[in-house]
Amino acid sequence: MIDVQRLRVLRAVAEHGSFNRAAAVLRLTPSAVSQHVAALERGLGSQVVTRSTRGVTLTPAGRIMVGAAESVAAEIEHARRQVSELGTGRVQLTVATFTSGGRLLLPGALTALTAAHPGTVLHVREYEPEDSLPLLRQGAVDLALAYHFDGPLPGQRGGGPALEWTPLLDDPLHVVLPQGHRLAGRETLDLAELAGEPWVLGCLRTEAYLRRYAGQAGFDPEVRGTTTDYFFARSLVAAHMGVSLIPSIALAPEVPGLCTVPVRPPAPARHIGVATLGHRRARTEITALVRALEHASAALRPYAP
Repeated sequence: MIDVQRLRVLRAVAEHGSFNRAAAVLRLTPSAVSQHVAALERGLGSQVVTRSTRGVTLTPAGRIMVGAAESVAAEIEHARRQVSELGTGRVQLTVATFTSGGRLLLPGALTALTAAHPGTVLHVREYEPEDSLPLLRQGAVDLALAYHFDGPLPGQRGGGPALEWTPLLDDPLHVVLPQGHRLAGRETLDLAELAGEPWVLGCLRTEAYLRRYAGQAGFDPEVRGTTTDYFFARSLVAAHMGVSLIPSIALAPEVPGLCTVPVRPPAPARHIGVATLGHRRARTEITALVRALEHASAALRPYAP
């Protein structure tokens, strides 16, 4: 029989990349962590980690077991919450969301949900997708409003609980310029036309995305300002700190002194959707909230800044 505590230890080792860091998080000694992993390997008859001077990496067997560990953790958390609901008689629903999507899509969807299911106790937590999706896999949240760019969803790993992705809308990025800028009157822009401009970032995750698109356009962007807030980034653009690349749904409320220009196709975009655990999607409240988010996002198409 596989020990649940050993799975928990392996998951921590995988997340933190070393026995020492996992031990600090779990409040164990590195020796105890090593013993748990070694015992798991003996029980499986297979090596789950590869140790080196640079840290610890998972073997194929290790990746399978980490996926199993995430599934077990999610089920235990789900069972704990069900027991809690038995005691209170009220359904608990925890929603994770990124800031701009939550601000625009969630209020109406939550209003619709509570009208249809007045006994539901709602909790909202703000997380970027690289944090919210692992929490969803672990059972700490029930639903995640998230986004991704060109690639797959962040934090996707084989073997863990299956995530079900419901696309809501595409959110194209626009160039934001200070009024009076030489390109402010254009109907569309090529990123290559901004090769000599300083840049302001409204989200740290967009830097790699911007650099990839800029590289395709033949230049390396000079980043002069970094923030984690699109409104602040637009305020810096209005102060002539530089130009920025901002998603459509983050262009409100309006900041005076700015001009917004769409990027010429193929335009970079965020793909916004809602992630749930596939085997939990049947919960009435989760299904109702997904449908409410679909209605809220449909009202935004096409979205114009």
